[in-house]
Parts: sequence; structure tokens; C-alpha cells
Amino acid sequence: MNIRLITYILGQIMRAEGAMMLLPLIFSLVYREDTVMALLIPAVALLLLGGLLTWRRPARRDRMSAKDGMIAVGFSWIVLSVFGMLPFMLGGYLTNPIDAFFETVSGFTTTGATVTGEVLGVFPEDLDRGIALWRSLTHWIGGMGVLVFVLAVMPQEEFKSARLMHAMRAEVPGPVATKVVATIRRSALIMYAIYIVLTLVEIVFLLFGNMSFYDALLHTLSTAGTGGFSNMNASIGAFDSSYIHWVITAFMLLFSLNFNVYYLILTRQVLRAIGSEELRWFLGIVLGAVAVVTLNIASLYDSIWIALRDAAFQVASFVSTTGFVTTNYDVWPSLSHGVLLLLMFIGGCAGSTAGGLKIHRCIILIKGAVSEMRSLVFPRQVRTVRVEGRTVEEDVVRNANGYFVLYFVIFAVSVMLVLVSGEGLITSFTAVSSCLNNVGPGMGEVLGVTGGGSFGGFSPWIKLLLSFNMLLGRLEIFPILILFYPAVWKGRKKSKKIDKNRKNAIDNQVTV
Repeated sequence: MNIRLITYILGQIMRAEGAMMLLPLIFSLVYREDTVMALLIPAVALLLLGGLLTWRRPARRDRMSAKDGMIAVGFSWIVLSVFGMLPFMLGGYLTNPIDAFFETVSGFTTTGATVTGEVLGVFPEDLDRGIALWRSLTHWIGGMGVLVFVLAVMPQEEFKSARLMHAMRAEVPGPVATKVVATIRRSALIMYAIYIVLTLVEIVFLLFGNMSFYDALLHTLSTAGTGGFSNMNASIGAFDSSYIHWVITAFMLLFSLNFNVYYLILTRQVLRAIGSEELRWFLGIVLGAVAVVTLNIASLYDSIWIALRDAAFQVASFVSTTGFVTTNYDVWPSLSHGVLLLLMFIGGCAGSTAGGLKIHRCIILIKGAVSEMRSLVFPRQVRTVRVEGRTVEEDVVRNANGYFVLYFVIFAVSVMLVLVSGEGLITSFTAVSSCLNNVGPGMGEVLGVTGGGSFGGFSPWIKLLLSFNMLLGRLEIFPILILFYPAVWKGRKKSKKIDKNRKNAIDNQVTV
């Protein structure tokens, strides 16, 4: 295990987080808020510690293994959350470290679950502008991935090895992480350029809807990261504007698409982009869900168009795992609840900022199951799984199956643990579903709209469990679980022993 390279990456992550914290700090300074020091202290600490860890470049910068990549990413997100919670604590809003940690993990993992509300007596409207901006900014940072950002802005000579793909693969959502161009750094630059452009375009559209610049900025950052934090307790329902609802609906779906589709469109490969199998599945699922929910809730509305608007918004919110709400969907019929729960598990496309299992992985799982059934009927037939017109490699299919099994084992164990704490079945089921799929709102006590509840009422150890679920969901299980795998650390001791034996052998040869 390359400890020096891992600590160097952690240092770069800390420097990036410290630099990002300067933006909300500027807002606090402009509006002369009392929480300036709550942002200044952690920002300076991050820049100084990050500078110390990156003072010397790693001597073996071309030797990153897949294990090193996952360990680096796993530790990076924990470090991000630990330092990212300091503004909430120093600002006096969430003085309990567990509450602050939960809120921050929810931000970076783009979950949007919140502990604010009546239970803790702290509402989103109570936050100073700088703190509220940092809260939404965590969504934007975590959406594309902070390591992808570091790779985009880092000078190319810092890391020359293509093996950094291991680290990128551990952070980018989906069963397969691909480069849009030949080099990792250029791929990261292109993805972030698309990300920034879409963010700016949404801000402009919201401004046309008479939303203030500050509100437009906060809600765009949350939409881009498909997170769901709002500075309003009523979420998007606080804005009584069909235009704003439709704009955010559209952008939640746009940020749920694989960013490779946008690259193909930019490079004039439009037919290849619209011919994407994953895109067709995604659009089919969304349109079908909107139709079913609209017809199911039509009788509750005076107008079919209002029913369509609310149905489209909540479908987009759940399938993109953003978590914004415009209405109390808890009063909708059970069929609509079932559709929304299913969308929560499916999620968006691979290579997007959305959570869930991902469309691409679902396609692989479904086609793999069909292939197994065909083998029973035609045992001599060669079985292959094809997606996007290409044969999926066996290790990718095996990884998807392994992920699926681990996913539901973790889900089942987590639900049982929450039930043990005394919570109801609906609340326990949807709370774990929401956190593991990085959605945000649930049902029952964690509905997440005005008059509903938040995650603030859970016991401290349940909040830690759900924080762990959020990290597992965002990093797709393996980079976090590997930190608890004993063989990883035993391998470290073994490698030290081997290096020592090699050194002794060389010394003996020199002596002779």
C-alpha cells in the first residue's frame, strides 16, 4: 500500500475543500454576518494541513493499485465530512458533533437528508447566508466528486500514471468508469466544464422566474449535485411558481444523465448520443412513472395539469435522487408511493451525479438474469451480456452481481437495526432506502416537507448508522467496506516485511 501517495491525495483533497470554503466565507463577509469565523477557521486549517501533506511529492507516484485508489477515496470522503461539519458547529447551529456530521455527510454524498426541523429547533431559514451556501455547496462538490475536481485542476506533472484511473473508478458512480478522452486529467476537465456550464444555465433560467440570485444559486447547487438541500423548510414548495417547478424538474433530469452523452453531443456525435441504450431506458422509466402517478393522483387535484406538474416533479426528484419536494406526497395513493420507492432504488444513469443502483447496472443485472434463463433452455448456446451494442466483460457482470448482493445485505441489516431502536416499519424502511440511495426524503416520520419530520429525531447511533449508509451509497460500497477489511492492513505489514527482506538481500550482495 502506497501510504505516501494516499496521504498526498488526502492533502490535495483538504486544500480543495479549504479553497471551496472561501466562497461562502466571501458571502459572510459581504453581509457582515456573525459566522465569519465559523468559516474562516476551518478554511485556514484545511489549507495549512493540506499544504503540509503535499509539501513533498510522492516518490512512487506511478504505483497506485486498485486497493490504493479505493482506500484514498474512502479516507478522502471521511476527512471531507469531518472538516466540513466544523462551520455548523462553530456557527452554533448544530452543536452536537453527530448531528453536524450527519448533515455534512448528507451534503457531500448528495443525499439531502437533514436533521434540521422542529426536533432540534433549527430550521434552514435560520442559517446565515454563508453557512446555508456552504450547506448547498457540499452537494455541488460531492456531486461530481472532489477527487475528480482535484484531478481536473492539478498540474499534469503531479501524477503521470494512468493508474489514477483506480481512484477515479472508486469515486465516479456506476459499474464502469470510462474516460471520455485519452487522459484522465482531460476527462476530468471536460466533465467539470460540462458540470459548470449546466450549473450556470440553470441559475439563469431560475433568475428569469423572478427568483433572487441567492436563492437561485443555492437551489442550483443542490440540483446540480442532485442533493436536495434548500434554505426553505418547505423546499421548492415555498416557491408558488409552475415555471420554477418545471425548470427544476428539467434540470434534475439533465443532471441524472450520463455526462458522456453531453460530450458526444458537443463532439457532434448526436446520433450516437440519442441512440444510447441507457438513455432510452432512463427516459422510458421516467415517462412511464410520470404517466402512472399522474393518473393515480388526478382525482386529488382540480386540474390534470397541476397533477402532471407535481407528478413529474416528484418522479424527477426520486429517480434523480435529488429529494426536493413541492407537495405532501404522503397523502397520495399507495400505488404512487410504490412507484416513488421503486424509482428511489433504480436511481439515475451511471456517470451522473444521481444515486441509486444506476440504470446501467440495472440493465446488466436484468440481461444477466435473462441470459441465465436462456442457458437453461439452450445449454449449449454461448451466453453473453450485451449493453450499448458491446459485450460486457465477465468481471463487470460479476462485479454488478456482487454489488447487488452486498447492497441488499447492507440494506436488510440496516433496516433491522433501525427497527430495533423502536422506529416504525415505514419510517425505518424509507429512512434506510433514502440514505443508502442518497435520496433525502422518505415517508412516515422522515417525509421531509412542512409539517413532516426530519432525521433529527433518531438516536445518535442510528444517525451514525445512516451516515455510514450514505457514504456506502455514494461511493458504491467497496471503497468504504475495504477500510474494514483486515487483509488490507495485514497486507501492509506483509509488504513491509518483503521490502525489508529485499533491502537485506541487496545489502548482502553489496557486502560480498
